Amino acid sequence: MGSNSKKQKTERDAVRVQKLIKERQEERRSRLWIYGIGMALILVIVVSAGTAIVLKTTKANHLNALANKPINGVQTFTGLTRNHTLAKVKYAQNPPVGGDHNPNFINCGVYTHSVDVWEAVHSLEHGAVWVTYQPNLAPQQIAVLTRQAATHKYELLSPYSGLPSPIVASAWGKQLKMDNATDPRLAVFLQTFLQGAQTPEPGAACSGGIQG
Repeated sequence: MGSNSKKQKTERDAVRVQKLIKERQEERRSRLWIYGIGMALILVIVVSAGTAIVLKTTKANHLNALANKPINGVQTFTGLTRNHTLAKVKYAQNPPVGGDHNPNFINCGVYTHSVDVWEAVHSLEHGAVWVTYQPNLAPQQIAVLTRQAATHKYELLSPYSGLPSPIVASAWGKQLKMDNATDPRLAVFLQTFLQGAQTPEPGAACSGGIQG
């Protein structure tokens, strides 16, 4: 009986040892699997981030190259005065691209209502681009313009009654009329004239003014 008991104990110990070895092997495989998945996810994130940076840089370089060339359809206006006045100036362009204006400037940003024209002209003097659209423009078009405006600190977006085109982009002395928010010239116009060489007061703020 003593011999059988020892034999049974030895067998039980062997089973426990084998079970323990198997459990540790499974734990090791699990750790390796988790480690492998983690490394794969890190690799995907790194590659995705790198791709996004490359695409963003490529797009910026492309826009810079286009910005150095004349933009088809852009009108240029010269001889614009820059006096501060409380009078309601009548502008030759619609929307205006410069001229005498209110002493206060309107903060750049996205507006869903009409803004003060004379304050907006002051913002143009500071290097803003004012993108205006007809109030009945399709919501999908307005959404495109809104997403774009949200990425530019010196862009002013608002509806504007009586526009000669569905969408008009204006900078100081510069203007572009468009029919569609996806017109590729708009991105080039923004790249060229946001705080561009035409700006009478480069570096002047487009925040901290009047919230329209």
